[in-house]
Amino acid sequence: MAVQVLRQQDRERWDEYVTNSAISTCYHLTGWKNVIERSFGHKTYYLLAEEGKNDINGVLPLVQLKSILFGNFMVSLPYVNYGGICADTEEISGRLLREAARIATDINAEHIELRNTRPMRDGLPVKTTKVSMRLELPQDSGELWKTFPSKLRSQIRRPEKEGMYVKSGGDEELDSFYAVFSVNMRDLGTPVYSKEFFRTVMKEFPETAWISTVYTKTGDPAASGFFVGFKNIVEIPWASSLRWYNHCSPNMLLYWSALKSSCEKGYSVFDFGRSTPDEGTFKFKEQWGAKPVQLYWQYWMRNGGLLPQLNPKNPKYRIAIKIWQHLPVSLTRLIGPGIVKNLP
Repeated sequence: MAVQVLRQQDRERWDEYVTNSAISTCYHLTGWKNVIERSFGHKTYYLLAEEGKNDINGVLPLVQLKSILFGNFMVSLPYVNYGGICADTEEISGRLLREAARIATDINAEHIELRNTRPMRDGLPVKTTKVSMRLELPQDSGELWKTFPSKLRSQIRRPEKEGMYVKSGGDEELDSFYAVFSVNMRDLGTPVYSKEFFRTVMKEFPETAWISTVYTKTGDPAASGFFVGFKNIVEIPWASSLRWYNHCSPNMLLYWSALKSSCEKGYSVFDFGRSTPDEGTFKFKEQWGAKPVQLYWQYWMRNGGLLPQLNPKNPKYRIAIKIWQHLPVSLTRLIGPGIVKNLP
């Protein structure tokens, strides 16, 4: 059995393997290699294991992030919720991990972060602080509506009573999405991705990526979400609403519209994205009936030591977050992409 780096002629076989795997996610597709390289300019290492010349039985997409501020490390996969090793057996997973560790050592990377949806048995240290919130969908959205408590139904109806409405589409909805998303990221104290990143995702996955936006009766965007479909699952990796419209609950209409259309498109699972149990976003997703699925972020550490803490809850970033929250949105759109490209 050989482990090698993905070649151009292997892409079709790679994607076929990912599509047919029971444990893959959309982020294992080679299209995300294109997205990351074009949007951020990072070096990628896409490893495949195969028996013979045509039988792929495991893949591992890796991205190297290297900067003075945040260090040199590898992630599978940065910027998104999932990634990690997708392989038929533990033995194949081990081979892919060993090759990844060899590459990480050669490029002097400090660690590898694997965003796995199931634990590996290689004794790697693991973080289990995050869960994925998922809701099983019926074929008929009307059946889903019946499961909602009266309070939730009332919250969904409220924005419509205020004259709000939903539009869904592709690139034509990107400006509205980004207008909401960039303001929300500033308010959170988080550097924002460039608009071109989202445009590249739309171009790479034109059939399975779309945007839905809630507009006020005067046509201003109030809430917006970016959706990605893969096999039987719809995921919403990025969603935001403007806080000055909170009294109208546009986010409730956004999510109901998404759930309804997902049923109509034939998807059977809606993935609300990752959350920390018992925090605000967890409770928001739980009210729709979503159930937690444990995530396993595992780490290969070159020199051992403490696991990396590149997240907003790290006290060392507290002052920077406070400053960012007071910057003009136009400035955060300008300088944010150059910072966030090195944050996984």
